[in-house]
Amino acid sequence: MDVEIVVQDQAGARIAHGLGAQRVELSSALGVGGLTPSIGLIRRCVAIGIPVHVLIRPRAGGFVYSPEEVELVEDDIRASMAAGAAGVVVGALTPDQTALDLPALRRWIDAAGDGSVTVHRCMDVIIGTGGSVAALTKDLTQLGVTRVLTSGGAPRVADGLENIGKLCNALGGQVAVMAGGGATVRDIPALAALGVSSIHLSARMPSTHAGATGPGGGQAAFSVTDPDVVRAAILAAQEADSSIT
Repeated sequence: MDVEIVVQDQAGARIAHGLGAQRVELSSALGVGGLTPSIGLIRRCVAIGIPVHVLIRPRAGGFVYSPEEVELVEDDIRASMAAGAAGVVVGALTPDQTALDLPALRRWIDAAGDGSVTVHRCMDVIIGTGGSVAALTKDLTQLGVTRVLTSGGAPRVADGLENIGKLCNALGGQVAVMAGGGATVRDIPALAALGVSSIHLSARMPSTHAGATGPGGGQAAFSVTDPDVVRAAILAAQEADSSIT
């Protein structure tokens, strides 16, 4: 089982790389679910040496995008790949939010070129509202994406194990299944037993360096990557692999 750590800065990427994580998902604004990070940050994290998969999300507030937003995501994908990213993390839904927006995703996959493409937890909106796992599986395999990130349609992976297992069985290894969304180290053995290929977690803790922001500066608190959680996740994944083999 691979370990992917969600990071927001260079320090987090260095921690993940130093402790042996397989890759990072790089994003900003995790407080709203994550948004596209800056090109400067992408370049600097790539230089650390760990594969960087960039979340490309133009705004918070759902996954139904206008034509202009689809074009913006395409531009950001091309810029991220040019900056050295190993892949991108994207997702879009149809206006009724019952299926993936296939034209948008095809456009973005083309923009990523040879890079890895992960479809993020937009798919949990479909699963969580009773959408067809069979139809979703068909769309994902036809798109040819590298992996999907899912909590099984639940707020936390621990509550979505049944659907995660169904996805693993339905996709049959054609698309890798990465479990994430409220994931903890304790969830890893059960996920490994389902055949999940990767665990995705933010491993966050509050920073001790928050300062006053003044009027209009937003919240003073911010989060950083916790090396102890990263270390524990990697060890748990290794132990889960050993127990299965």
